Amino acid sequence: MFTGLIQAIGEVERLAPVGGDMRISVRAGKLDLARVSLGDSIAVNGVCLTAVELDDGRFSADVSRETLANTTLGGLGSGARVNLETALTLSTPLGGHLVSGHVDGVGQVLEMREDGRSWRLQIHAPGELARYIAHKGSICVDGTSLTVNRVVGAVFDLNIVPHTLEETIIGDYHAGTRVNLEVDLLARYLERLLLGDHAAEAGTDAITVEFLRRHGFAS
Repeated sequence: MFTGLIQAIGEVERLAPVGGDMRISVRAGKLDLARVSLGDSIAVNGVCLTAVELDDGRFSADVSRETLANTTLGGLGSGARVNLETALTLSTPLGGHLVSGHVDGVGQVLEMREDGRSWRLQIHAPGELARYIAHKGSICVDGTSLTVNRVVGAVFDLNIVPHTLEETIIGDYHAGTRVNLEVDLLARYLERLLLGDHAAEAGTDAITVEFLRRHGFAS
C-alpha cells in the first residue's frame, strides 16, 4: 500500500526484454534506497513493482505482460522521468489516500493551463472508470494522490499546486500525455459490497440502474 505522496522523481535507465516480459531499471534520485530491501515494493508512476536488484542508487524490477498491457510503463524509454514512492508502514502519516499500486486504467491529458500560481489539469478517463470518479473525491494519477475538482462524464479536472508541480512529473505533462489512473479503492469495494449475494453471479460486475430496479432499490 502507498499514500500517493511522491517521495522522489526517478529516471529510467533501461527497459529490457527478459524471458517474455520486461525488466525496468530506474535511477532512484533522492529516494532513500538504504531503507529498501530486495523484495520490497516501490511504486513507479503509480504501479506497484517489486525490487529485484539494488545497486548504487538504482533499482530494477520485473514488469509482467499484464502490467505492460494495462499501464504506461511499456512506453517508457531511457531517460524518462518517473514518480517514485516506497510502501507505507504503520507509522507513515497518511497525507494522501490509500493507494494500492494496482492501476485501473490509462487516461489521457486533455489540457494543462495556468491558474494563478497553480495549474489546472484536465484528464479523460476510460469510460468504465467514470462511475468511480466523484467531485471532491480522491484519484491517483501516475502515483500522485489528487482531489477531483470537477467531473463531467469521463472527463475530470484537477488543481495542481506549485509544490506538487515541482516534486512530481506532472510538470512534464501536455495534451496527449497518457497517465496511469487508480480510482479510490473504497469506491470499488463499495460497489462490490452493494452487489451482495449477486456478486457471485457470473456477469455481475457493476451497479447499474437496471440492477437497482431489478432488486428493488429503484423504481
